[in-house]
Amino acid sequence: MPTYVALLRGINVGSKVVKMADLRAILAAGGCGDVETYIQSGNAVFAHASRSPARLAADLEQRIAKATGFAVPVVLRTADELAAVIAANPFAADADRVHVLFVAAPLAADALAAIDGKRFAPERLSAVEREVYLHLPDGIGNSKLAGTVMKAKAMAAATARNWRTVLTLGEMARARATAPAAGSGKPGPARRRS
Repeated sequence: MPTYVALLRGINVGSKVVKMADLRAILAAGGCGDVETYIQSGNAVFAHASRSPARLAADLEQRIAKATGFAVPVVLRTADELAAVIAANPFAADADRVHVLFVAAPLAADALAAIDGKRFAPERLSAVEREVYLHLPDGIGNSKLAGTVMKAKAMAAATARNWRTVLTLGEMARARATAPAAGSGKPGPARRRS
């Protein structure tokens, strides 16, 4: 079964609270096997028989909405796709200051054309298919570029992760993709690394 990484947008912020144990149970009820979560921001790694990430994401969104009473966009990547995101980091030389914005569908070539990157120096951005890499020397909390990018229409359902989280999810997905076949359908333990 393929290994997927689910990136949920906007949970555990304000009134949209989802406990990770509840999320694991919701995903397991949707046919996800050996579900593992990472930190409280809505990251999960699991196995699922679906070969259609778009259909699987839509199904998981419906299940989460039914269980929680609010909509939560879900962006999926396979283990191989997340490995490619990691390999494609254009700011790898200063990776500790990188955030990645994930979207479900490929960005149009002109999706961020209205943003004058030079205006935000030393901050930088690079859009690659379904990801936008942000190099933010002073962090996302102080970034003017991050706020501007997130306001772009194409980024309406984007979800952001810092580079450390991306790497950890990549490790979790790679470990599953190379492990013997699993898929008990039972929720796995929460996983948190410091």
